Amino acid sequence: MKILFLNYEYPPLGGGAANATACILEEWAHEPGLEAHLVTSSTGSEHETICVGGQVYVHRLPIGKNEGNLHHQSIKDLLLYSVKSWWYARKLIREQSVPFDVTLAFFGVPCGFIALLLRLEFGLPFVVALRGSDVPGYSQKYAWLYPLLRPMIGFIWKRAKAVVPNSVGLAELARQSAPDQAFTIIENGVDIKRFFPAQHRTDEFIITPGASRVTERKGLNYLIEAVALLAPKYPTLRLKVMGDGSARPALEALVKERGLEGKVVFLGRIPREETTPYYQEASLFVLPSLNEGMSNAMLEALATGLPIVATPTGGTAELVIEGQNGMVVPERSVPALAQAIEFFLSDLEQVKAYGAESRRRAEAQGWDRVAKSFKTLLENSIKKVS
Repeated sequence: MKILFLNYEYPPLGGGAANATACILEEWAHEPGLEAHLVTSSTGSEHETICVGGQVYVHRLPIGKNEGNLHHQSIKDLLLYSVKSWWYARKLIREQSVPFDVTLAFFGVPCGFIALLLRLEFGLPFVVALRGSDVPGYSQKYAWLYPLLRPMIGFIWKRAKAVVPNSVGLAELARQSAPDQAFTIIENGVDIKRFFPAQHRTDEFIITPGASRVTERKGLNYLIEAVALLAPKYPTLRLKVMGDGSARPALEALVKERGLEGKVVFLGRIPREETTPYYQEASLFVLPSLNEGMSNAMLEALATGLPIVATPTGGTAELVIEGQNGMVVPERSVPALAQAIEFFLSDLEQVKAYGAESRRRAEAQGWDRVAKSFKTLLENSIKKVS
């Protein structure tokens, strides 16, 4: 099987969808008889093609990204990627001695639209994987744009061989825009060999929100306010924030305003392959997000054996079981967050017990399962055509 893969995000550019793409390709590199070509964005000014193993290739197209704007894709970025990737994909298809069998598009817009254009021109069937912001209603930032895009999104979904949300919650949100659409859920995975519990933790009680973008959607302002409530009573409490993004300046100002310098540390962007120790030193994972598809950071925390405190966004229902490996708190509730954090602060035995259950649950969420699920779905999509 020969797969054309479209995603404008690929590490170090982007967040969870970029990580998912990289992990799936790493698994596919070991699959005999499978060839895959990802068309994505470059973080420099040059086009480059690299082989990541086996018959798996990554084609990076320059769209004006650099180290200073990795975590936010503007409308201009997406439009530029759309034009360049469509043109490059057409060239790539024409140059192949062995034709592509199917396209996998991460994000219904813009990549699903590009896949639809390629289907119309070359007859190439396509599958759309929904990642979050491409689903109407997911992101407040795009609230003005969703009414304009909704007809196009529905048109793309109907013509795809399959539409794949990464959680039950995201499927439910997508169904609000297309009640009659069939969805096939394939949950995100985690590398349980790279993320694993540490032998020893520090004497500090460190909270991590995981490695992700620092944006308003993550709700980290509520977490900082909760830390402010608890810090006077618990001097060992620390919050360490990995990542960078548009919300960081406001969050740093909030830390200063609450007198939490030294209690809250912004680590900046940590390379994907270097994040494990920051999970391992932590005692608790807290993600008060306002919306998620299925959080890769939460999965990484599970694999590292951390208890979870999270809001009821996409993926939480599948990954967090109350009273077993974590607690679910209402969105935007500082008191509820503080209460949940204090539950673990005041009883370190619960940290161990909940963390052990997190690891057990993570062991059923490997990326090998995700990659195989997508491979099977793509194979079935090809059979439907023939």
